[in-house]
Amino acid sequence: MGAYMGYYVIAGVMFLVSMIVSNRLKSKFKKYAQVGMANGLSGKEIAEKMLADNGITDVKVISTPGFLSDHYNPSNKTVNLSPDVHDGRSVSAAAVAAHEVGHAVQHATAYSWLQMRSKMVPAVQFGSKFGNWVIFAGLGMLGFGGGNPTILLIGIVMFAITTLFSFITLPVEFDATNRAKAWLRSSGTAGSGELEGVEDALNWAARTYVVAAIGSLATLLYYIMLFMNRR
Repeated sequence: MGAYMGYYVIAGVMFLVSMIVSNRLKSKFKKYAQVGMANGLSGKEIAEKMLADNGITDVKVISTPGFLSDHYNPSNKTVNLSPDVHDGRSVSAAAVAAHEVGHAVQHATAYSWLQMRSKMVPAVQFGSKFGNWVIFAGLGMLGFGGGNPTILLIGIVMFAITTLFSFITLPVEFDATNRAKAWLRSSGTAGSGELEGVEDALNWAARTYVVAAIGSLATLLYYIMLFMNRR
């Protein structure tokens, strides 16, 4: 029961913090979605302009369903923008579009952190799917057996890979944001007032990744503590 309780406390606290940051992020993007860009360009047009300015000709900008579902897909070289960003002509649309192109620029320039992150994806997918179940089996929390320290350790290693992934994601996201802000400024696509909104929106987006990384680390340390107590 103690193992369950500790896990639920950490999960509950991090869920609450994540919800607060997520709601704040949505609020910021809705706020800046009401602020139009002086140049009148849509998110799609801004993304295409940034790609062209960086000499990238093999990446397509497409629309994808959802809200804040924007992402860059390196496997098929597409910048996927949600409808509000793809067709929007606001500060929010400009911020998101430029950020996602920032990832495309990382890919084109073989940015080391992105390469490392990409190589980890298969292991992370496996660890995310089975890691917690292996840990619970090692703790004897699945209703059979009294737990096994070796199985628990295997599960912890699997979970540790996902934690490492979440921290490697941080420089990737911050760098994409910095590339977006630098290009919006140097290209004259955004004015000083618009850049303040871009920075505010993207900073809140970055905080969601920070919260996820801290939450993953806290859970990992808790699992390690349980393992040490069972040795």
